[in-house]
Amino acid sequence: MMGFLFNIDGGYLEGLCRGFKCGILRQTDYLNLVQCESLEDLKLHLQGTDYGSFLANEPSPLQVSVIDDKLREKLVIEFQHMRNQAVEPLSTFLDFITYSYMIDNIILLITGTLHQRPISELIPKCHPLGSFEQMEAIHVAATPAELYNAVLVDTPLAPFFVDCISEQDLDEMNIEIIRNTLYKAYLEAFFTFCKQLGGTTADVMCEILAFEADRRAFIITINSFGTELTKDDRFKLYPRCGKLHPDGLAALARADDYEQVRAVAEYYAEYAKLFDGAGNNPGEKNFGGQVL
Repeated sequence: MMGFLFNIDGGYLEGLCRGFKCGILRQTDYLNLVQCESLEDLKLHLQGTDYGSFLANEPSPLQVSVIDDKLREKLVIEFQHMRNQAVEPLSTFLDFITYSYMIDNIILLITGTLHQRPISELIPKCHPLGSFEQMEAIHVAATPAELYNAVLVDTPLAPFFVDCISEQDLDEMNIEIIRNTLYKAYLEAFFTFCKQLGGTTADVMCEILAFEADRRAFIITINSFGTELTKDDRFKLYPRCGKLHPDGLAALARADDYEQVRAVAEYYAEYAKLFDGAGNNPGEKNFGGQVL
């Protein structure tokens, strides 16, 4: 992620990282790792890399979940170090990276609260990159109005809620619609920010965000079939910062079945191949299908 940030301030970022050993695997490390036949082999090979110490105190036999937790912990520590030392515009860029995790965390907390699960059980399931001060306060909201006014509007995601979700939307508690509406506003804002930065950051990030916007548009369309979501409502959820905008999104909004979605993708060389293959809805699998 950090490779394309140097156009923001290369010298500044180099100084920021100096003295802080970020974990980076070299090509030779990957060649060694593919030879591993067990998790213990993996631990042994990692000892000679920047990740050498993060499993040192873990007893055998190693579990995949332990490795996952330790890698996430290392990532979060290094990310938070850079964020704490960063100045504009890098600080805002790093904040944008955390917003997607915040959206997922908020949706998890709202869903869990609706199902009367204790907040102490939900917080550990949240991604640490998406943590914020008001997370644990979400359980104090007794009504949708309190949830909107006392908690959601008072988070770093407030601009996305204010511009695209009203108190009445929360009253309906259509969680997945809220998630997709937030992601739409988030992706469009992040895309605009990166485009304004220009340089390598814009070249790389706008491509990444455009694909994510289009991916969500395809998945929203496919998952809306057979549901009560209208074509107009579906269209409102599409992020408008991808290569599908505007003609492709208009065509997706009119689609009635999977084959019509495939037909839209055929107009875009980078997406047509994702719908090739055998089986039911291969495009949904290739785009990383998710429940709407």
